[in-house]
Amino acid sequence: MKRRRIVITSLAVIASAAIAYMYFGTSIFHDQAAVNAVQYTCPMHPQIVSDHPGQCPICGMKLVPIKSGQDEAAENRDAHVQHDADGVPGLASITISEASREMLGLSFELARRRVIRKEIRASARIVPDETRLYRVTVKSGGWVERLNVNQTGQFVRRGQALLSIYSPEILAAEQEYLSTLKASEQAAGMSDETLSASIDEVRRAARERLRLLDFTDAQIARLERERKYERSVALYAPATGYVIEKTVLPGQKIGGNDPLMTIADLSHVWAEAEVFESDLPYIKTGMPVEMGLSYWPGKVFRGRVGFIYPTLSEETRTLRVRMDIANPGLELKIGMFADARIVYSPGKRLAVPEGAVMRTGVADYVFVDEGDGRISPRPVGLGVHGSDGYFEIIRGLSEGERVVSSANFLVDSESSLRAAFSSVRSMGAPEDKKSGERPH
Repeated sequence: MKRRRIVITSLAVIASAAIAYMYFGTSIFHDQAAVNAVQYTCPMHPQIVSDHPGQCPICGMKLVPIKSGQDEAAENRDAHVQHDADGVPGLASITISEASREMLGLSFELARRRVIRKEIRASARIVPDETRLYRVTVKSGGWVERLNVNQTGQFVRRGQALLSIYSPEILAAEQEYLSTLKASEQAAGMSDETLSASIDEVRRAARERLRLLDFTDAQIARLERERKYERSVALYAPATGYVIEKTVLPGQKIGGNDPLMTIADLSHVWAEAEVFESDLPYIKTGMPVEMGLSYWPGKVFRGRVGFIYPTLSEETRTLRVRMDIANPGLELKIGMFADARIVYSPGKRLAVPEGAVMRTGVADYVFVDEGDGRISPRPVGLGVHGSDGYFEIIRGLSEGERVVSSANFLVDSESSLRAAFSSVRSMGAPEDKKSGERPH
């Protein structure tokens, strides 16, 4: 790439020299006899050299006299020294007058500290909060005798009866507990404490069996109070929420641990988004998140980054990020798509406009106003690229320095030509014609 740039730049210099020759009958390559003559050049286009006053054929600026001979060579060497000191290969410092700056539309901006905000945008899908999902099952087989909740999407409250089942295993456990309860009461008046303790132990075991079959304390208390068992046993909602899945019908035979219903608490949901791996350095758990819906302009849902999944998709080179979103009004529905904005801010940082930064893929640099019309290229280290159009500067600039913020491509072109022209002169290019003479 460097070699290619040198070739292109050299061609540009030759083309400019051809233009100068057409307009002035001069060549930038002159012989030793003409070295001592007074020559003129353009402040903006130093490749234009003439042996008489006039105007630049490129920009129309007035030509100014330049020194010749050894002084000019020293000037060229100084230009190379400056070029090398700048640390930007292929560029050199240039001088532009105030009038020329206005004509070219150059503007400047101070490097200063400002709050940097970077918004990472991604499409997110609303899914249930897995910590708020409840599965309704039964620990013993049987038959569904009554279904109180028979619609998917139905709202239920904690403790509400969902269905009733007939289970021979549960019925046997109830009978066993009632028998041990009766035996325990009869043994209470006996003098044989060992027998009484054994009966109590059996009763406690029978009670624990009912608990293992998901009997509630209220159901056990009713059994102890009424001293009779029921043929069918009710199953109750473990939480308040919506039935998002139902796999049971009245009269259906069910087995132990078969899933019957799934209840979701939707007052809090998850939003899952895919973000590019280049954005991962700016995403941390706990960061604020804003989310909106395309059909609901102005409505903002806020939350936090809850989890960053540990695996990257090989196909899309994206990573899944989970966001925790409060949903008290239930506006967010499962399966919806939303526009998520993850906001990253390192706080106040030294920054310049993005238009001031030249990015080549090899180096990042800006043009700094050195004073007295002099503009120099300066390599810089970039940090966060803010969504407000500013780059964080981590090295290369100090607060208060002025950088070119517009028309910097023109400055870059002139800087490149200046560097190439200085290189040609320092190498002692062959000279065949006196200044002011046209070839025959």
